[in-house]
Amino acid sequence: MANIAVIITDLFEDSEYTEPAKGFKDKGHDLTHVGLKAGQTVKGKKSGTEVIIDRAVSDVSVSDFDALLIPGGYSPDQLRVDEDAVRFAGDFVKSGKPVFSICHGPQLLITADVLRGRTITGYTSVIQDIKNAGATFVDSEVVEDGNLVSSRNPNDLPAFIKTSLKKLDRS
Repeated sequence: MANIAVIITDLFEDSEYTEPAKGFKDKGHDLTHVGLKAGQTVKGKKSGTEVIIDRAVSDVSVSDFDALLIPGGYSPDQLRVDEDAVRFAGDFVKSGKPVFSICHGPQLLITADVLRGRTITGYTSVIQDIKNAGATFVDSEVVEDGNLVSSRNPNDLPAFIKTSLKKLDRS
């Protein structure tokens, strides 16, 4: 089964973490929570879901994992100011391994400059940022482009999880 890195920090969108995490675990996949500092507890923005960071992003590499999940909320915007987080996300996209991004998740990929020529979706407030990054924005509940799977918001979670699990099966 796959070992999925979840890159996450404070104020993530709770459901965009908890629901995919449950879906992945229910199918036997392992999650490793990657953040700014190992041992730190980060919290969701609405329900205060607590997640303990297993490994610092400065201490991991793409070769440690089979896929990457980027939950939305304010987490991606905070992560995009950290060079190691940006490098890790960018290297993951370049590796060809699956990258699952929802809501504000594309913000981290925009900063990593890996969306040029790709097709992706995301939250309404990042549409222009996606276009400015050289990507094609599609207003759809789930968009699959090569190794990227993206969705717009929590309403899209069923399609996002289903497509992400299919992507893992094909990897």
